[in-house]
Amino acid sequence: MEAAGEVLRLTSLRVKRKITGVYLTREVVEALLTAAKEVHPREFLLLLRGKVKGDKLFVEELVVPPLATYGLGFASFNPYLLPLDPSIIGVAHSHPSGLAKPSLEDLDHFMGYVVVIVAYPYASPSDIHAYLANGIEVGFEVL
Repeated sequence: MEAAGEVLRLTSLRVKRKITGVYLTREVVEALLTAAKEVHPREFLLLLRGKVKGDKLFVEELVVPPLATYGLGFASFNPYLLPLDPSIIGVAHSHPSGLAKPSLEDLDHFMGYVVVIVAYPYASPSDIHAYLANGIEVGFEVL
């Protein structure tokens, strides 16, 4: 049982760390917009892999979670199927409704440091938004 407590403490430490900036590679931005278009009107869900440097997050690639389900109004995966991977720093998913703000469910199922939401019409980086665990939007830059 102590191991589970350790995992919970590590998770809460990750979420409480102060993050002031998110940086996405151009390839990640293009892949997010493409993935959202490909599964529309269903939601997609991907894991963000990258590095934390001080108070900045650098997202370098996307990972498809095992057995992910992309549905109408939801996307899900079984977190128990994920390997322990400290390079997973957040999640990304689409909002086909066009509303770019995180829902209560998004915040309740927060994982890592940041959630990235890609809102319809998925046309440009301005349709991508990054949020911290408290629901506050944090700016991002394309590298």
